[in-house]
Amino acid sequence: MAQSNTALAATRRRFVQYGTMLGVGAQAFLQTRDVRASVLEGQEAAGLAQAWPSMQYRKLGNTGHNSSRLVFGCGATLSREPHDDLLNTAFDAGVNTFDVGYKHYYADAEKHLAPFLKKRRDDIFLISKARVEVELEQEEEITVAQAKTAAKSWSDYLDESLGQMGIDHVDAYYYMATYDVSVVKNEELHRAFENAKAAGKVSHLGLSTHQNADKVLKAAIETGWFDLAMIAITPGGWYDWEDRSILEGTPKMVELAPLLQEARDAGIGLVGMKAGRFLAGRKWLGWGNPDAFNEYYDDELMQAKLSAFQKSYRFVLENGLDVVNADMQTLLHLKENFVAAATSNDYSNIA
Repeated sequence: MAQSNTALAATRRRFVQYGTMLGVGAQAFLQTRDVRASVLEGQEAAGLAQAWPSMQYRKLGNTGHNSSRLVFGCGATLSREPHDDLLNTAFDAGVNTFDVGYKHYYADAEKHLAPFLKKRRDDIFLISKARVEVELEQEEEITVAQAKTAAKSWSDYLDESLGQMGIDHVDAYYYMATYDVSVVKNEELHRAFENAKAAGKVSHLGLSTHQNADKVLKAAIETGWFDLAMIAITPGGWYDWEDRSILEGTPKMVELAPLLQEARDAGIGLVGMKAGRFLAGRKWLGWGNPDAFNEYYDDELMQAKLSAFQKSYRFVLENGLDVVNADMQTLLHLKENFVAAATSNDYSNIA
């Protein structure tokens, strides 16, 4: 008996899905040589994998933005080539905050984000950033002359970023990789932001820091100028940018809770980064230690059916951070991080 039109259509659709799965999986295998990851990547692309959970949201300090708890970090992902496939998948799944950075560190990332922004600009919260160009030791004071020069260059970078992205306004712009307290508290630099805000170029000021984060965050709280702070923090405490590890002598993250709460009370939305970076280690020193943070987890989290990276993201999100920023260069990587952020307070998948 001949198949019905519905059955034939279903068969053809399934055939196309399997074809997609095989094609994407084969391409992923050629790039990674990881059989399991390649199969999963193919399943995701073909729509044959498990459904994604619903995203959670959290208000980001004084910005008033109700942000997805996963921020799409576009810098590394888009630095060399566009990835509208990943951007659109993330947006369709519920990610509404996207973070990028200026071309002098992230190459063509802003330019490659532009086509996505042309379609989605009004629907997302957009963050970019540039370094405050001044060479200082951590406790050294910025001079008036240095501040004037740095404020001018930071303002020029903001204009350049807007041009790269083909837009006239960014929701937030950061002092990128800030480690010096006198920079955070400098009035000349803050005046540059206020001028840009008055001109309609930016709404909110933020900072990112990989070093001296404890003092930098305290300084940001003291000024009352910052609406966002992106901090390098792990379940074990502050991240050490120099060693790509946990900062020696750092308090555990749970012991940093009062400081994180003080920042949130001051209206600063807290964005985490490098939460799981230490787990990966460095290739030339081995493949890292996926169990490095286990001593900080309770039994529930230890038993959850999650990867080591997912556990680290879940932990930091439930212990003081509003959202976590991650770069995602494959569909599989995107889903892994998405699931962790979307279900950070849900342990229904415990074995």
